[in-house]
Amino acid sequence: MVYRSVRLRHKIKKLVDGRSLASARRHTLRLLRARGVPLDARRIIETIDKARFEQIRRRYAVENPGADWPKYLDLERWIAINLRRARELELDLAPPKRILDLGCGAGYFLYIARLLGHEGIGLDMDRVAMFRDVTSLLGVRRVVQRVEAFRPLRDLPGKFDLITAFMVCFNNHKQPNLWGVPEWEFFLHDLSKHLAPRGRVWLELNQEYDGTFYTPELKAFFQRGGAKLIQQKVIFPAGFQKRLSISPVAR
Repeated sequence: MVYRSVRLRHKIKKLVDGRSLASARRHTLRLLRARGVPLDARRIIETIDKARFEQIRRRYAVENPGADWPKYLDLERWIAINLRRARELELDLAPPKRILDLGCGAGYFLYIARLLGHEGIGLDMDRVAMFRDVTSLLGVRRVVQRVEAFRPLRDLPGKFDLITAFMVCFNNHKQPNLWGVPEWEFFLHDLSKHLAPRGRVWLELNQEYDGTFYTPELKAFFQRGGAKLIQQKVIFPAGFQKRLSISPVAR
């Protein structure tokens, strides 16, 4: 009896705060969009030229790649991961957006975004030939550039509604000179120049040697900008730069 009472209170609370309505809306929209857009990993993989991808796989695949680049040739795994990212960002529900993906790698996320009706551009270094070949196969546009501390991004075409970065390494991940507040302050100030008026930023950090994703100081800095922190995810809403009152660090 107590259990039923708790469940009833939980359902009433969801109705009051709108979560049930929002969830029902997302579910309905996904059903409608699914009629014309491939929303499962298998159907997405079927849109990729199988023969050409197999040539790339034979060229770069190694046995037990571990953490090395060839791990991204596991198409089933990484398409599923990036489809989950797209869903979490509600790209399957949103009107067309311009997306910039920092450290785009093989380009799977942007490929899925394009299938969902969005326009995407990747930014990455050009030191991994496998990524060059896969992004070319998928038709993913790239700006070849390295993200570095205290250096602004350049040659980016226009403004973006969404800027993403998954499994971030440009912050000198697992290195002695890991970015702190000054580096992130400069980076976010510069990034805000490339955002559309209601643009937002979605970052996913890697875990450091001590098991954390950010220091307490960095956590406080992110939160000052209104960021929502969910473990490795750092999600900045529109207008975050005003809340941070960012003044770039001079170097």
